[in-house]
Amino acid sequence: MTVNLAQLPFTISSLLKHYATGLQPADVIAEVYRRIEAADDPGIFIHLPSLEAAQAAAEALGTFDDAKPLWGIPFAVKDNIDVAGMPTTCACPDFEYHPEADAFVVAKLKAAGAIVIGKTNLDQFATGLVGVRTPYPAPRNAIDPAIVPGGSSGGSGVSVARGILSFSLGTDTAGSGRVPAALNNIVGLKPSLGALSATGMVPACRTLDTISVFALTVDDAFRAFSAASAFDAADAYSKPFAPALLQVPQKGLVIGVPDHATRQFFGDDAQAASFSASIEVLQKMGHTIKELDFTPFYQVAAMLYEGAWVAERYAAIESIMKERPEILHPVTRHIIGQAERLSAADAFKGYYRLADLKRKAEPILETVDCLCVPSIPCFFTVEDLQADPIGPNSKFGTYTNFVNLMDLSGIAVPVATRSDGRPGSVTLLGPSGGDGLLAGIAKTLHEGANVALGATGWPLETAAAPAPDASKGEIAVALVGAHMTGLPLNHEIAGRGGRFLYASRTAPQYRLFALAGGPPKRPGLVRVAEGASIALEVWAMPLSRFGEFMTGIPSPLGIGTVVLEGGRTVKGFICENVGTEGAEDISAFGGWRAYLASLAT
Repeated sequence: MTVNLAQLPFTISSLLKHYATGLQPADVIAEVYRRIEAADDPGIFIHLPSLEAAQAAAEALGTFDDAKPLWGIPFAVKDNIDVAGMPTTCACPDFEYHPEADAFVVAKLKAAGAIVIGKTNLDQFATGLVGVRTPYPAPRNAIDPAIVPGGSSGGSGVSVARGILSFSLGTDTAGSGRVPAALNNIVGLKPSLGALSATGMVPACRTLDTISVFALTVDDAFRAFSAASAFDAADAYSKPFAPALLQVPQKGLVIGVPDHATRQFFGDDAQAASFSASIEVLQKMGHTIKELDFTPFYQVAAMLYEGAWVAERYAAIESIMKERPEILHPVTRHIIGQAERLSAADAFKGYYRLADLKRKAEPILETVDCLCVPSIPCFFTVEDLQADPIGPNSKFGTYTNFVNLMDLSGIAVPVATRSDGRPGSVTLLGPSGGDGLLAGIAKTLHEGANVALGATGWPLETAAAPAPDASKGEIAVALVGAHMTGLPLNHEIAGRGGRFLYASRTAPQYRLFALAGGPPKRPGLVRVAEGASIALEVWAMPLSRFGEFMTGIPSPLGIGTVVLEGGRTVKGFICENVGTEGAEDISAFGGWRAYLASLAT
C-alpha cells in the first residue's frame, strides 16, 4: 500500500489503521526525522539518537501486532525522565547521567509497542511554566514563535504540536503538563497523582509531581495514559487505581467555574471572551454551570512557591545548591535558593495552612461534578520574559498551581480559536481518579471546536485515516473475539471468502464480557450508556455466504449494529444482556486479545 507520509497525521488511530494494511514503522520513523529537519528548531530536543538507531528499534517490533495498543507509535520523553541508552540532563549539562534502565512509565509504553524518538527540552529541573529557562536554545512556540512555548515541558509540547510525534511525556507539578498544551493548541493530560509511576523521574516536588501526556487528540492522550498506568510498588507515591475508562457523558453534569468577581485575565479581553464562549458550549451540551468564589483556590495556588514546596524543590537538588550552584540557570537558582531562608518550622506551617485551605474548599467542590477553568489567564511573549523572568511565570500559574496541591486530576483541551487568532484552551479538573470522565468531556469539547491539530493545519476530522469499505456484494462485519485474525474461529470468516479491512475500536459506549462456557472462550459485547472503547477488527464478507455464517452463531450472541470511534457504524457481533449472567466484565483490558494475553501471563 502506498501512503503519502508527508500528508499523514501521526495520530495513533491513523497510524494503527495504516499499519494494519502494510505500512512499516521504519518508514514512519524516517518521516519523523524528516519532520524534525523541516521544523528547523534546535530547541525541541536535547538528545536525539541517529535515524538508524531509531529505525532499528522500529524493525525490532517485527510484524504488526494489534494486541499492542501503541505498536509502532513514535513518542518523545521529557529530559527529566530516564530512557535507557540516552542521557538525562534536566536541562543542566553538568548534571548529566546515563541511566541503565528505562523509567517505569517508559518501559510500559515500550512494552505496548511505542518507539522512543528522543529527549525533549525543559525549564531547568522542571522549575517554570514558560519554557525559556534552559541553557540550550529554547524551543519555539509552534503556533507563533513570538510567544513563549510554555514550560516546563516546552520541548514535549512543541514536538507534538508540530505533528512530529503521536504523543510525548511531560511532567506536571505546577502546570507543566497543561500550560504548553494551551500555548501550542494541543491536549495536555495531567493524571491523578499516583496513577503514573514516578520511578525513573528526577523529582521537582516529589509529593506533587506526576508524569503527564501531550497529544493532538484526547483519544491519543488517554490511550497513551492508559498504556502507561499501573501500580508500582517501588514508587512510594504510586496508587493502585482501577484501570481508567474514557467516559463520554451525555449531559446533566454540574460544572463549577470561577465567578465573574474572581476570574483573572490580567487585561486579556480575548481570553475572557474565549472562556465565556466555552462556558456557553458546555451549557449547550446539557450541563449546568455553577459559578464559584475561587478565592480559596487562588490562596492554595500562592503557596506553591512559598515555604514547604520551595524547600521540597531545594531537597531535590540540595547537593548542587550547596556544592555547585554556578551550574544552574540564574532564574532557577534564584527561585530554589529562597528555600535557604526557611526553617523546618516554616515547612510545617505551610502544610498546616494547606490543610486548612483544602478543608475550606471541600464544601465548594462537593457541590459540583468537576471544574472548568481557563488553562492560562493570558499570553506572554519571549520579550516579556526577557524583561521580567518571574512575573509572567507566576501569572501563568493562576489556574494551575493549586491543582496538585489539592490532589485533583486535570486535562487541558483546545477550544475555538480566540478572536485574535491565538489558540483557545480550557482545563477540566476533577477529583483524584476522575481522569476518564474529564477526558470524555474534553473529547466532546475538542471535537466541536473546529480547530486544527496543533500547528499542523490538519483539521481534527482528518486525524483518522479513511477506513476502507466493503465492495459491492460484500458486507462489513465487526469482530471482537475468537473470529479475529489468528484466533480459533477465524476460519469461519476467512473460509467463506472474508477479507480483513482494518483494525478499529468501538465508541466508548460498550462493555466487554468473557462469557461462561467454552472452549473456545468467547466474548460478549454489550452496548451501555457510558462504557469503554473496545478493540475490534472489521472484515468484509460475501453477502452470498453471510446467511450461512449467521446460522452458526450461538445464543446469546447475534449480529447487530456496532458504533465505532468517530461515529461510523457497521454490522457486528453483539450480546444479549442475559448472556452476561455469570460472565466476567473484562472491559478494562480494552479488547479480547489483551484479555487473552493477561491469561497467558
